[in-house]
Amino acid sequence: MLKIGCHLSVANGYANMGETALKIGANTFQYFTRNPQGSQVKKVDEKDVTKLKKIMEVHQFAPILGHAPYTQNPSSANPELRNLAKRMMSEDIHTMETYLPGNLYNFHPGSHGGQGVEVGIRQIQQMLNDVLQKNQTTTVLLEMMSGKKNEIGSRFEELAEILAGVELSEKMGICMDTCHVFCAGYDIINKLDDVFQKFDKTIGLSKLKAIHLNDSMMPFKSHKDRHAKIGEGSLGLKGIVRFMQHPVAEELPFYLETPNDVFGYAQEISLLKEEYARRF
Repeated sequence: MLKIGCHLSVANGYANMGETALKIGANTFQYFTRNPQGSQVKKVDEKDVTKLKKIMEVHQFAPILGHAPYTQNPSSANPELRNLAKRMMSEDIHTMETYLPGNLYNFHPGSHGGQGVEVGIRQIQQMLNDVLQKNQTTTVLLEMMSGKKNEIGSRFEELAEILAGVELSEKMGICMDTCHVFCAGYDIINKLDDVFQKFDKTIGLSKLKAIHLNDSMMPFKSHKDRHAKIGEGSLGLKGIVRFMQHPVAEELPFYLETPNDVFGYAQEISLLKEEYARRF
C-alpha cells in the first residue's frame, strides 16, 4: 500500500491533521513540532492527541513525521544557537515519546557558519549523543540537504560520518528529499539505481526511513533548495513516480512538501496514486 501524505499545520490541533489527511486521501502526514521560524511550541491537548491516535489506528496510518524548526542549527558556530538546538530537540522528542511514541522526528543538520564541515559534524554528533535515550521509540532522521553554502548533509559521506559518531545510532535514520538529492548532484532521474547503490554502500539502505517528495524549481546539481509542485519542475511527474516505484523506495512513507494549500495537496495525492498504480 502506498504510504503518502503532506505537510499539515498543527495550529488547529492534532486530530484536525488526521481528519484533514483522510479528506485529501492521505494515510500519513508531516507537521512542524513548533514555530518553524522560531522556538515557541503549542501546548499539547492530551484528548486531542488521543483522537488522532484513534484515527491513525482505525485507518492504518503510516508513521507520522514531526519536523524540527528551521531555527534548529546544531552545527552553528554560535554556542547559544547550539544550546537552543539541543533544548528544542530534547523537548520535541520528549513530547513525541509522551504523546505519539513510535513515530519519526526529522531535522536539518544545519550550517557550520564557516567553521568547517568536520567541526559542524562533531557538534551534531555531540548533540545527538546528549539527547538520544536508550528507551526512546522515536526514530530521529537526518534530512539530506541540497548543498547551499556552509550546509552540512548534502553528501552521503557526510551523513554516514554523522551516524558513525552517534552512540545510539540504532535510533537514527535518513530522510531523503527528492529535490535536495537531485540538486546536490545525485541523478535520480537517469541513474536512480546507481544513486541507491551508492547510498547503500556509503550509509546502508536500512537507514533510509522516509522520503520528502518534491519537484525542483532548480536544475540538477544547482545546490539550491527550491521546491516545485509535482510535475512542474526539473524532476517531472514521470521521474518522481519512477522514484516512488523503485523497490528501494516503494515501501517507505512519502511526505509532500510542495508549495501547495490543502486543496493542492489533495490534487497531487490523487494524481500520484493514479500514476503510481499504472504499473499494476
